[in-house]
Amino acid sequence: MSESRLKILSGNSNRALAEAICRSIGEPLGEATVTSFPDGESFVKINENIRGNDVFIVQATCPPTNHHLMELLIMIDAARRASAKRITAVLPFYGYARQDRKDQPRVPITAKLVANLLVAAGAQRILTMDLHSQQIQGFFDIPVDHLYASPVFFEHLAKQPRERPLVVCSPDIGGMKMAAAYADTMGATLGMVAKKRKSASAVEALSLVGEVEGCDVLLVDDMTETAGTLTAAAKMLREHGAVSVRAAVSHCILNDIAVERLKAGLIDELITTDSTPVQTHGLPIRVLSIASLLGEAILRITNNKSVTGLFKIKGF
Repeated sequence: MSESRLKILSGNSNRALAEAICRSIGEPLGEATVTSFPDGESFVKINENIRGNDVFIVQATCPPTNHHLMELLIMIDAARRASAKRITAVLPFYGYARQDRKDQPRVPITAKLVANLLVAAGAQRILTMDLHSQQIQGFFDIPVDHLYASPVFFEHLAKQPRERPLVVCSPDIGGMKMAAAYADTMGATLGMVAKKRKSASAVEALSLVGEVEGCDVLLVDDMTETAGTLTAAAKMLREHGAVSVRAAVSHCILNDIAVERLKAGLIDELITTDSTPVQTHGLPIRVLSIASLLGEAILRITNNKSVTGLFKIKGF
């Protein structure tokens, strides 16, 4: 019986997810030393033979973002120099994704720079989930497999009893396509909160489109960091008569500001995934695993099968 040519390696950003992916597909996690020298420089050594293997490196570029990104680049370079047949960078969360355009004078397009760095390091394929902007796929000149967390959310939400009409609401204009897809699948009506961003951590909700009085509301978004957008939208929804407000967010990177805002109780439950490590801080946060989803995608890639077939809904 031939030895598997699939190798999965992990950096330090979310090793628990990498281990769960390996369990879901019955493959061992590859042995690699990923550490830092006393001066902060990252050091990587792959401790097993990967010559001619199909290598997948799991690393979310979550905080500390720069450190984890550098780890990933060095791991890719190490795999390339160890004669891996193909190197796929698995980024459950793609950092710098919000810097995808020049919205001010003399600012960079850092999402494109990160794409260039990954390719220059030796990545030959990208596997990622719920990019902040769809056009980031076009920043790469290599294949990009873009997954959605929606199947994981749908499976969970389908098990929840529904006592009142459900409204799926986008907390901003940019998330309308995602919200519409959720509403169609769940047989719900659609709403939207228009917002104005005052700063990186401050958001003002301006107006509500849709009827939410006497309804349960599900806010859907790709990520939250300060929870400003979510809590501002939740406040307006409650002012317009929403009975309950839950949020489904693919990537949850909560800082201290977000924790304080969520403690106010405007959001009854925050549902997210383990694309990044999540500390609940005793708040009503439910973490769903995407390990099986990523594991199935990895198997399909290594066996040259369609990844698109994983999704009933496409094109958020």
